[in-house]
Amino acid sequence: MFEPAPKQNLDKLQLAALVGLMIIGAAFVFSATMVNESAAVLPWYDQTWVRQIVWYVLGLGGAAAVCLVDYHTLARWSFVVYWAMIICLVAVLIPHIGSMRYGARRWIDLAVFQFQPSEFAKLAFIMAGANFLSRPVDELRRPDVFWKAMGLMLLPFMLIMKEPDLGSALVLLPTGLVMMLVAGTPRAYLFKLVGIVGLLAAIFVVDIVFLPARFQLPMQEYQRNRLLNYFGRNYTDFAPPGATPADLQRLRQRQLDDAYNVRQALISVGSGGLMGKGWRQGTQNALGYLPRAVAHNDFIFSVIAEEEGFVGSVIILALYAVVLFTGLRIAGQARDRLGKLVAVGVVTLIFSHVFINIGMNIRIMPVTGVPLPLLSYGGSSVLCSLIAVGLMQNIHIHRRGY
Repeated sequence: MFEPAPKQNLDKLQLAALVGLMIIGAAFVFSATMVNESAAVLPWYDQTWVRQIVWYVLGLGGAAAVCLVDYHTLARWSFVVYWAMIICLVAVLIPHIGSMRYGARRWIDLAVFQFQPSEFAKLAFIMAGANFLSRPVDELRRPDVFWKAMGLMLLPFMLIMKEPDLGSALVLLPTGLVMMLVAGTPRAYLFKLVGIVGLLAAIFVVDIVFLPARFQLPMQEYQRNRLLNYFGRNYTDFAPPGATPADLQRLRQRQLDDAYNVRQALISVGSGGLMGKGWRQGTQNALGYLPRAVAHNDFIFSVIAEEEGFVGSVIILALYAVVLFTGLRIAGQARDRLGKLVAVGVVTLIFSHVFINIGMNIRIMPVTGVPLPLLSYGGSSVLCSLIAVGLMQNIHIHRRGY
C-alpha cells in the first residue's frame, strides 16, 4: 500500500541533544584524564579523549548505516544476531578468550579494541524481543509464548551475571518487562512475575546484608561488599567468632577502602555548588581524590557536577530528557507494533543506564559499573548507544505518513 513520504526524515531535536551529549562527553573525558601527568605526555593520537571522539565517529557511522536499511529488514536478521551474541557471551567466559580485568571476565581482546559482548547483547535482545513480541496480541495470552519471551530475556541475563556484570544484567529486566507490557502481554502474568522477582530480591538482600557469612548465597566478594556499603552495614558485624581487635581494625580499614570511590564521588557532586568550579578546575579530580582509573568512565557525572555544578548537572539531565521523550514520541508515531516495541526498548535501556549511573554517583544506587551513555569513556558503550539511537531514527524515517 502506498504511504505518503514523511515530511521530515530525521528527528532533528533528538540529534541536537545527541550532539550536545557528545561534545560534553569529549570535553569532560579530556578534563578527567589530562590532569594525569602520565596521560598528558602521551602522543595526541593515543589520548583517551581522542579515542572517545574516534568512537563517536564510528558510532555515528554505525547509526547512519542502520538508518539506511528498513528496520523490518533488520528485524528479519534479529535472531541471527541474537544467537551470535549468545555465542560471544559464552566465549567471553572461556579462559584465554575472555580477558580478566578487575576480577571479571567481560571483554574479548581484539588488540585494537576491547570488545564487550554484553553491550551489544542488549541491542540484540531488543531487536529479537521486539520481533518476537510483535505477533498478534491473542498469541501473547498463551503461557508458552510468555515463557519463550522470558527465555529470550533470561538467557543473556544469566550469561552476563556469570561474568559477573550485575549492572549490565539488571538493565535487561526493566527493558524486557516494559517491552512485554507495551506489546500486550497479560498484566496478570507480569504482575505475578514482578511479585516473584521482588520477593526473590528481598530474600537476596536480607541474605547478603543480615545473615552470617556461612549462610550467605555465593557471589563475588566485591559485589557483596558494595551491597554492604550501600545498605550501611559494618564489615565487623560479619567478623568470625573470636576475631581480635586487630582483625576488627583491618575490617574497618577495608570498609573505608571499599567505600572510597563512592564517598569521593559524592563529595565531588556536592562540592560543585550551583555553578561549579570551572572546566578542568575540579580539585577532587585534579588532586586524584576521585580515582583516575574510574573518573572518566563510571564517575564521569561526578567530574561534570564538580566542575559545572548544579546548573551543568541539570543541563545533562535535560539533554537526556530530550533524547528519551523524543524516543517516546517516535514510539507513538511508529507505523507498526515492531517499530513501537524497538523504540520503547531503546528508551527503557537508555533510561535504565542513566538512572543507575547517576544514582550510584549520588549514592541512591549501589555501584554496578553501568556506563553513562555517550558521556562515559568506552568503545562498546559509545557504539551501542549511537546504534540504538540510529534504530530510533530508522523508525522515525519509516513512521506513519500522517
